[in-house]
Amino acid sequence: MSIFIVRRLGTMALTMIVVSLLLFLLLEINVEGVAIKVLGPYTSEEQRNIWLEQHGYFRPVYIRYFEWLGHFITGNFGESVRFKTAVSDVLWPRLGNTGILGLATMMVVVPLSLALGVLAGMREGSRLDRVISVTSIITTSVPEFASAVLLSAVFVFYLDLLPGTSSMSDGFSLVQLVLPVMVLVLYDFGYVTRMTRASMAEVMMTHYIRTAILKGLPYKTVIMRHALRNALIAPFTVIMLQINWLLSGVIVVEFFFAYKGFGALLLEASLNQDIFLIEACAMIAVFVAVTTQTLADLGYTYLNPRIRFA
Repeated sequence: MSIFIVRRLGTMALTMIVVSLLLFLLLEINVEGVAIKVLGPYTSEEQRNIWLEQHGYFRPVYIRYFEWLGHFITGNFGESVRFKTAVSDVLWPRLGNTGILGLATMMVVVPLSLALGVLAGMREGSRLDRVISVTSIITTSVPEFASAVLLSAVFVFYLDLLPGTSSMSDGFSLVQLVLPVMVLVLYDFGYVTRMTRASMAEVMMTHYIRTAILKGLPYKTVIMRHALRNALIAPFTVIMLQINWLLSGVIVVEFFFAYKGFGALLLEASLNQDIFLIEACAMIAVFVAVTTQTLADLGYTYLNPRIRFA
């Protein structure tokens, strides 16, 4: 088991190094472009050369890369061009806000989708299965911007029950979190439900489940102790991938509701060509992606011991 963990951690570290190198070559190799993004397009060549000299951009590329990587490891992301302050001062609060939004979404999506998927998979072809499947397909096919407009029209303008923005300008508010969470849940739960349903239906057709039923074991025991654990392997992968989506893939929702999160920050950094903020957001997003994938691999060892040493 320890060898398995070491291998996964090694793969995670190697992935981060490769991505960091590609990111550095993409954004930092052109020193003239860096100076223009930081100082602006209307500065003189002499001003840009002075800035580049002061910040060590005329040194060899490999020295710059290792210094750049060291700064990231220690949390020194540089200064934001857009906000005129340290990137970390802007990044961490925004990341925390998206974490709150993502946690609230997952607390609804996971139990709801797993319960509906298991119920549909247990009775494949039944009326309940068809209703859950059709509902899942319909909700998943509606993009976030469409459901955001629809839900806002109903709950903000027609019923006047919820605020139309979630800027949290007066402090944290659960009420302002309701609409963004509703939009994300509506879009996401159907996908996880369909994966759970397909996995559960496949498990229910296996020989060991049929044998357990024929031996007279209580149906609840067969489902909870034998079928559910194997049926959760595929949904577990999908759920872990949703963490990546909730981190940087909710740009539309955060922008629509003026929610000060990581996705909206990434969009703002891109629109303003804030190079150091873009680099920090990209590295954080990749770190979360490889971390969740590593956790998914480790989770496999609990759900399916046969692949423990794969």
